[in-house]
Amino acid sequence: MNSKQILTIPNILSLLRLALIPFIVWSYSIKKFIASAILIVISGITDVVDGFIARKFNMVSDLGKALDPIADKMTILFILFAITLKTPAITPLLVIFILKEIIMGIEGIIIIKKTGTTYSAKWFGKISTVLLYLTILTFILVPNLPLNLSIFLIIINEIVVIGSLIGYTINNIKTTKKILE
Repeated sequence: MNSKQILTIPNILSLLRLALIPFIVWSYSIKKFIASAILIVISGITDVVDGFIARKFNMVSDLGKALDPIADKMTILFILFAITLKTPAITPLLVIFILKEIIMGIEGIIIIKKTGTTYSAKWFGKISTVLLYLTILTFILVPNLPLNLSIFLIIINEIVVIGSLIGYTINNIKTTKKILE
C-alpha cells in the first residue's frame, strides 16, 4: 500500500477516536459515568483494532503514524483535564503528562529533521498508556475513590509516565546516533 494514502480503515478509526473525545468529556461532565466509561472503552478498542488492521493488511500510512498517537494523547489529555476539574489531586499527573508530551514532541521533531524518519511506540509507552486508561476508568467509575487509593494511583502513573519519557529519550538518542554514524 502507498504510505501516502489518507483514507484507510485505520485512519478512519483514529479519526473516530478523536470525534469521541467531546462525547466522553460531555458525558463525564454531566455525571453519566457509565456512558463515559463505555465511550473510553470503545475508543481503546478502536485504538487496538486500527493498529492491528494497519499492520495485518499493510495499511500503515504516514498520516496514520501521526494520527494514531495524536488521538491517544488528545483522548488522555482531555479526559485527565475533565477529571482534574472534579479531582484536583490529579493536577500534577496532568502537568507531568503535558510536559512529557511537549518534550517528546520536540524530540520527535529533532529526530525527523536529523534523520528523516519517525519512531514507533515502544513497550514502555504502551504500558504507560494502558495504565493511564485504567486509572482514568477507575476515577470515572468510582467517583468517590478513597483519598489514599487516589494518591497511590496518581503517584504510580506519574512514575510510569516519567519512566516512559526517560525510556523514549534514551531510545531517541541511541536511534539518532546510530542513524547519523
